[in-house]
Amino acid sequence: MKKNVFCFAAVLGLFLFASVAFAQQNVSFQSQGYIQNLAKGQVNWQTGLVKATGIGAPPESASNMAQARAMALRAATVVARRNLLEVIKGVRIDSATTVENYMVSEDVIVSQVHGFLQNSQVLDTKYMSDGSVEVEVGISLRGGFADVLMPKEIKFDQQAPKPKTYRPQPIETEPEPDVQEQEGEVSMQAVQTAVYTGLVVDARHLDVRPAMSPKIMDESGREVYGSAMVSREYAIQQGMAGYAKDLDKARQNPRVADNPYVVQAVKAQGKANTNIVVPSDQANKLRSMSDNLNFLEKCRVMIVLK
Repeated sequence: MKKNVFCFAAVLGLFLFASVAFAQQNVSFQSQGYIQNLAKGQVNWQTGLVKATGIGAPPESASNMAQARAMALRAATVVARRNLLEVIKGVRIDSATTVENYMVSEDVIVSQVHGFLQNSQVLDTKYMSDGSVEVEVGISLRGGFADVLMPKEIKFDQQAPKPKTYRPQPIETEPEPDVQEQEGEVSMQAVQTAVYTGLVVDARHLDVRPAMSPKIMDESGREVYGSAMVSREYAIQQGMAGYAKDLDKARQNPRVADNPYVVQAVKAQGKANTNIVVPSDQANKLRSMSDNLNFLEKCRVMIVLK
């Protein structure tokens, strides 16, 4: 008897733990990053998680309640994954291309995408009082799935190092002369250079849209940040950029480490407004910093949207 009570308590404890963990996951999905709501699901552009739901009704031909629920569960999962595919198709790869555009051009991509979707994770299951079942499924835009979705013709920097733990190093600065003529004497003032560990672009005032491969350019059209500056491995495993709605949270995000450089965007650009223009003087400063810190190579970029 005691053994049975112990087993029941253990199972109940595991159930409660799983319920709490899932609740925290859902709260995390909603509170972190930039959530893009599409017709049949959502994309979290900070975490890379894509979610969709489906509902299945129990068939009248079921012989008992257990069979009815099982068939409803299976139907709901099929619908959820079908909806997840529609959400994925609407994801922008860059300003000119959606995932759907890419799938149309490559038959093998269609097969690979369907393979990943069939193995997408079931995040939640709800059993309704009328016997129907609602299933929520999800898949990450990062990792192996990103490798499938990212067109091979996108030019990535072949010289950039592979992803690894980033530990910012202090910069050794040389004194910069500040010439001031005072009674024929020249004074020297040492200028300390800040150590920046990432980039945050504030585009909340613009109609910028998220994408898997965004670009940042200066006012003359020269690229400041894009696929040509990072390795494919970094882009696939971490995403080209993280997106957020809150500037303070973006600055504190581990992606950009302790001291990111913050720049104000001046214009959205491209067919779908996924590219961002920043002031040329700040773009030049950013180029000089990236020569020393290489944080752009490691995709340490956050973009803040409205």
